[in-house]
Amino acid sequence: MSDDERLRRWRLVLGGGEADGTGHALAGTDAAMDGALAALYGEKSGRGRGGRDRSAGLGASAPSVARWLGDIRAYFPSTVVQVMQRDAIDRLGLSALLLEPEMLEAVEADVHLVGTLLSLNKAMPETTKETARAVVSKVVDDLEERLATRTRATLTGALDRSARVSRPRHRDIDWDRTIRANLKNYLPEHGTIVPERLIGYGRAARSVKKDVVLCIDQSGSMAASVVYASVFGAVLASMRSIATRLVVFDTAVVDLTDQLDDPVDVLFGTQLGGGTDINRALAYCQSQITRPADTVVVLISDLYEGGIRDEMLKRVAAMKASGVQFVALLALSDEGAPAYDRAHAAALAALGAPAFACTPDLFPEVMAAAIEKRPLPIPDMAPHQ
Repeated sequence: MSDDERLRRWRLVLGGGEADGTGHALAGTDAAMDGALAALYGEKSGRGRGGRDRSAGLGASAPSVARWLGDIRAYFPSTVVQVMQRDAIDRLGLSALLLEPEMLEAVEADVHLVGTLLSLNKAMPETTKETARAVVSKVVDDLEERLATRTRATLTGALDRSARVSRPRHRDIDWDRTIRANLKNYLPEHGTIVPERLIGYGRAARSVKKDVVLCIDQSGSMAASVVYASVFGAVLASMRSIATRLVVFDTAVVDLTDQLDDPVDVLFGTQLGGGTDINRALAYCQSQITRPADTVVVLISDLYEGGIRDEMLKRVAAMKASGVQFVALLALSDEGAPAYDRAHAAALAALGAPAFACTPDLFPEVMAAAIEKRPLPIPDMAPHQ
């Protein structure tokens, strides 16, 4: 790297002014990039760096923000754009401007933006809702395309395995797996295998085998998890061998199962923010269980309980005792280690319900393990196993 390139980079990092020490002037694209950075991170934008005045900020109008969004999309890769958008929303209080159609049309859509839009849903004017729905729909479609195929393939395999029986009728024998399972019993003198163990498919292969209940905390901190869970809920609901129920909660409980054919409808049916009553949500879920031995309940929550803690734990214990497979996810997102109630997570782990954060890519494996009633693929760094 040349000395001039090194000075250029330091100048962009330090932001100019007498104290930066580079003496390097910016022009053209570099000056435009610096202006976009200055609008967000400069002193007049709300937080200067080292006391330097980098810019006049973004101002208070949607058109100026929309222009800035267009600039950063032109100068930076999409991953950087998403970080800068989140910083603008958090640092400059631009949530209200997301209600403006011209800004939504310019924004780089991602899971975090969807979460912000959902939190503003009730305050959104009718003129903006159509644009907001298009933004949400694009993100949901992208996520579903990424996640659906692998999820269906993984869970179909798990359902097939869970349906096999050891004493099948002749027409239900899985000959391929039976032969492989009995290779040790090959009799060379007779050129045959003695099938000591028969493997077959269950007679209920065409009926619903598993019930899945997704119970999702819709408090503000769980926004990304709500988005991913809604997409997964729609994918699960599309599988005939799984009966899926989706329940969201804060201090109230809302059953959105009848909207599962459209995850965008599900998302706009949520109301991010507010308190949390996990006990009330689990009570509702418990009341919907008719086949506990064939039911998986997935609680997605940071476990900050505003309801009755002891009752919540008793409900989990009762569900597990009845045969329900209970999974507690502290988050369903790519955001890294979440904040959560450690005491409640430890209490669930003591009941045999480990609490851990789960990425969207790992979720199909977690569900497959729960369906097959085998140990969950818990990350090595999971806090409560």
